[in-house]
Amino acid sequence: MASTVFSQSLFSAQSSSPSPISKKTIGNVSVFVKTPLSISRSHVVSTNLRKTHKSFVANSAKDSSSAETPIELQYPAFPSVMDINQIRDILPHRFPFLLVDRVIEYTPGVSAVGIKNVTINDNFFPGHFPERPIMPGVLMVEAMAQVGGLVMLQPEVGGSRENFFFAGVDKVRFRKPVIAGDTLVMRMNLVKLQKRFGIAKMEGKTYVGGEVVCEGEFLMAMGSG
Repeated sequence: MASTVFSQSLFSAQSSSPSPISKKTIGNVSVFVKTPLSISRSHVVSTNLRKTHKSFVANSAKDSSSAETPIELQYPAFPSVMDINQIRDILPHRFPFLLVDRVIEYTPGVSAVGIKNVTINDNFFPGHFPERPIMPGVLMVEAMAQVGGLVMLQPEVGGSRENFFFAGVDKVRFRKPVIAGDTLVMRMNLVKLQKRFGIAKMEGKTYVGGEVVCEGEFLMAMGSG
């Protein structure tokens, strides 16, 4: 009787399992033994090939999409938080010494990021140098100071357009030459402001293509006008 019950319980397990079950007799007791499914090597290889194929197709689709997009449409323009007319309303500089073309990030009294498009038509290139046009380092420093001026020449900061001066630089380093065709991306951050003495300390870095080309510390002198 025990043999029959044991046999029936295993038989019910057999019917609910997809794995093959074989019958074995031990003495007077019949038992059913569940044998694991075997996976052939060819099945594993086939599965891996399908996965590899799907990955290849996905990557090919990405490459194809990139190849179909013309290069002139792959790079978005810089945002414009402040255009040249707004810059002229704040800075007193004019041609040929206004060296900021656009502001792409701006927090008055805190920081600003400005850009300067360097072209072969800039008036300093014929003399620096005729055979190898390189933007003078002092003009990069001046351009950064002008971005600093945009940060500080705000009523809430206390700067005055009529009485604001570039007072000094420290720890200036030029990392790479800047040539015609480059775009300077200049970030200036206010580090310390002493309103009592009208002195602002700033830190700045200039990038071309994501690489630092110039950096330094700046002092600005402010007055009430």
